[in-house]
Amino acid sequence: MVRNSRRRPTRARRATLAAVSLMLGGAGLVAANVYASASEGWGDGSGAGTTGQLRSTAMATIDCPDVGSRLTAVPDAARADVDRELAELDRQTAAAYQQLQQAGKAGGPDSGSLDTAITQPLKERRSASLGRIADAIDRAGRRPQGLESLAACTLRPGDTGEATGTPAGDGGQGGTGPAPSGTGQSGNGPGGAGQAGNGPVVSDYADITAVQPDAQAPPLQAGASRGTFTSDCGVNANGLFNSDNVIVAPGVSNGAHHFHDYVGNQANDAFASDEDLARAGTSCADQGDKSSYYWPVLRLQNGTRERDAGAPGGGTEGNAGRIVTPKQVTLTFVGNPRGEVTAMPRLLRIITGDAKAFVNGPGNANASWSCTGYEDRQLKDKYPLCPRGSDVVRTFRFQSCWDGRNIDSANHRTHVAFTAVDGSCPAGFRPIPQLVQRIVYDVDAPSLADGGRTVPLFAVDSFPEQLHKPVTDHGDFINVFDEDLMREMVDCINSGRTCGRPGGDDSGTTAAPTSAPTASPTSAPPVSPATSPTSAAPGDASTGQPGDGGAGQPGDGGAAASTPPAASRSAAEAPRLDVTTSPARTTKHDTDDKAAPAGPATHRATPARSAPDRPTPPPSAPVSSAPASSAAGQGTAAALAPPSSARPEPQAGQGALASTGAHLWPGALGTLLALSGLFMLVRARRLRY
Repeated sequence: MVRNSRRRPTRARRATLAAVSLMLGGAGLVAANVYASASEGWGDGSGAGTTGQLRSTAMATIDCPDVGSRLTAVPDAARADVDRELAELDRQTAAAYQQLQQAGKAGGPDSGSLDTAITQPLKERRSASLGRIADAIDRAGRRPQGLESLAACTLRPGDTGEATGTPAGDGGQGGTGPAPSGTGQSGNGPGGAGQAGNGPVVSDYADITAVQPDAQAPPLQAGASRGTFTSDCGVNANGLFNSDNVIVAPGVSNGAHHFHDYVGNQANDAFASDEDLARAGTSCADQGDKSSYYWPVLRLQNGTRERDAGAPGGGTEGNAGRIVTPKQVTLTFVGNPRGEVTAMPRLLRIITGDAKAFVNGPGNANASWSCTGYEDRQLKDKYPLCPRGSDVVRTFRFQSCWDGRNIDSANHRTHVAFTAVDGSCPAGFRPIPQLVQRIVYDVDAPSLADGGRTVPLFAVDSFPEQLHKPVTDHGDFINVFDEDLMREMVDCINSGRTCGRPGGDDSGTTAAPTSAPTASPTSAPPVSPATSPTSAAPGDASTGQPGDGGAGQPGDGGAAASTPPAASRSAAEAPRLDVTTSPARTTKHDTDDKAAPAGPATHRATPARSAPDRPTPPPSAPVSSAPASSAAGQGTAAALAPPSSARPEPQAGQGALASTGAHLWPGALGTLLALSGLFMLVRARRLRY
């Protein structure tokens, strides 16, 4: 029998081996986690390499004909089915764009492969939805012709243009020359593809100081309604967001495919009925204003993962980054340059701008971007680069002519219209108070040279295939004013007084009544079914004409328009950021203790409805069907300052450990393991081998 001479490990040796294993494993876990965290760049891994740089490749997108805007008349009985199928078309396009984006990340297959894998299946799905739309209308009226021609979509190649200058006073980047491009970390950055890889890009920005001032509006006529009425509804500091749109897609969750800020009515979501809106609380200082005012949120592309990062309409559809709470929101109703205005009908719905203008073209676009101190200069398809001390301003000027019958229409446009250059409304329309929304943001001009790494890019939420283009900016309004307060507004405007509860700071300004700008018509004619039970709004040659925001932009009356405000903020000062972001469709905040909660979710299909019967005085100003043309206005009244709110410190730059602290728990665990191993090693040394 042979004796085994191998020494069995003693207790001390076993302890030593275990301690060394713990120390090595813990140290490895720490190293791997720190490396991954420091190189993850934009937080979600999309569009960023291990250096944290933005992708510089051009971004292709999917261009599909917009069916909703072509349906100018839909029978009431068919509205529910049509709305549902229109929302399904949007969902199909968003899904196809996500396929395209993933294909690009995988190496970019050739156009033939993309056509087979994406556009052909998309065409088939769209054809089926268009057939169901035609069937729904056919059951209630006469079948529309030509819908099948809207099934095909095309792939649009990306653009990689340069920005139009950079603002002066930003550390040597002033002037109007093109911003540098590149991909290195030594000063030159990429063209940029945004935090989620679908925009914005450097060419989406322009130096406001390089923009020429707009022309002034013609003088008001003797009978003009010169008064203003302001409603203070806050800045959405309570964080009411969702990705619905009850006007365009009632009863459809995530019908907008991007998140909206909401002020005023606190019950607005896809399932809100008229009764829900009437019962809801309001954020407005005057509780008689329960109107709903909403617009796409603005985000800083700084790597932050908001709570909607994994939600439809948020990060899963390319809307990423930190939601910025406005510094100031001013809601002002102004009069007509020719005569008196009449009351808006209760529950009137108005959409201004086009959320799909990047692929649809500018026919219905109404974006208007500027900077405080430079509001005589307006940008339509660029985000402004503001000088230090100047804030970003986005302005919406809503349609101010109403057809006198309908509170909505099939395409949500033909029941309202913009005035012509002389202030007249189209034939059959009457002037109503014009809503002017002015939203101010305390955000700095992004550092274009490094693709927004030093100072982050900013952009509005959008449909994923719209690539966060500034031209897609838009605003929505539902009138839920108490009728007594609406009469007070009309009397105030017609009598030339300044009324209401102003909000914001005293640098805010209010526009004079504006007319429709020059805008190219939509490329394709509308598809309209034959006569249906719903009457089409007249004046369709001009009702779809948007305002360009440059007409009558708020400003300082033209005095020293090119001089930035005296007040300036430090370059190191943090922008105002929202700290109460709510997940998709889960937040409602009633500000009125007596407000009843929203009722049970019910599908509502009410566009193209008639206004409630009530006597409406005829317009005093003559009307005409003059074509829309460009005009500009003059700024007037100032607003008062709301209380300031706390400004949380922003996270560190992209790729820094401070911006990824929430993801360092594996490193902490590794550290604990390593320390445990060290402790065991010390104890083992005291044991006898």
